Amino acid sequence: MKKPPVTHRLLERGLLPDALIRIGIRRLLRQRLRDEDRGDPEADQVRLSSLVAMLRESPVAIETAAANEQHYEVPAAFYQKVLGRHLKYSCCYYRLDGHGDRAATGGDSLDAAEAAMLALTCERAALADGERILELGCGWGSLTLFMAARYPKARITAVSNSNSQREYILGQARQRGLTNVDVLTRDANELDFPSDVRFDRVVSVEMFEHMRNYESLLGRIARWLRPGGTLFVHIFVHRSYAYPFDIVDDDDWMARYFFTGGIMPSDDLLLHFQKDLSLVDHWRVDGRHYARTAEDWLANMDRSRAELWPVLEAAYGPAEATRWWNCWRVFFMACAELWGFRGCREWFVSHYRFERPTRG
Repeated sequence: MKKPPVTHRLLERGLLPDALIRIGIRRLLRQRLRDEDRGDPEADQVRLSSLVAMLRESPVAIETAAANEQHYEVPAAFYQKVLGRHLKYSCCYYRLDGHGDRAATGGDSLDAAEAAMLALTCERAALADGERILELGCGWGSLTLFMAARYPKARITAVSNSNSQREYILGQARQRGLTNVDVLTRDANELDFPSDVRFDRVVSVEMFEHMRNYESLLGRIARWLRPGGTLFVHIFVHRSYAYPFDIVDDDDWMARYFFTGGIMPSDDLLLHFQKDLSLVDHWRVDGRHYARTAEDWLANMDRSRAELWPVLEAAYGPAEATRWWNCWRVFFMACAELWGFRGCREWFVSHYRFERPTRG
């Protein structure tokens, strides 16, 4: 079996200083942008069109087992120490001077920023009490439980690829006295609903990055929506380039350990898949918010080392705890550097609201 590169071995043993790791991450980000640039707008568009065609021929999702192994079957105890009190494993919304809607912008703490993005999501998704709401890719239930409490007459159906997440969310719902939540464990390739089930709203936060065939997925969602119903998508993007996380060589560390089978969408990628749903609104969230989110996760992890170490030993085995402690730290640094790169203007988060036409 081939040994990993020396740099990877040093990373996994915790022998490189953070400052040097971050320099290396920024070097790889510059290389990524050089690799994606085809030299002129025409060639860039040809490459995007080729990717769109490939996605249309793909399954809805690939490597779904890897997604579980890399993120979603890690014990909740890990995320309870690393994330904020809502357990929001996605971009949060901070108070940033001179930027954003003050009414919707969070404070300086991770907890406040989680709550602010959850509220902003509900607002932009145009949710209302009494509706039937489907959440795709519910994670540890941050939005599921937030919606259930905010809209007590709504019926929330949440879908996750992880059974441990399902059990955690249902347990939290019982503790909080929320009776309007159901959670399904489904592979995205197999998810479907009977023909008589219709939702008013569908919401999805940072799940579409794990999908491939957007045309097929959006077609299914259109079938699940009532006429006039809407889909809200929160997704991280690059401003111009879309690319898959494929393992090509030893430098593809993110693809190998944390994002196997994933996609980095471009800001306009989903706009090429409007066969069944039509875009009605589109917002961008400055990359500073996600950079700050990832830095807060890293700081929480470092503060909680003593409590987290036995969790990692239980999840990965005592012999692998050191390796995975360092891998998670590098992952959070990589996320912070990605969204903080070049003034936070290359990679950011996009919000979209699509609508099913009232005809048909």
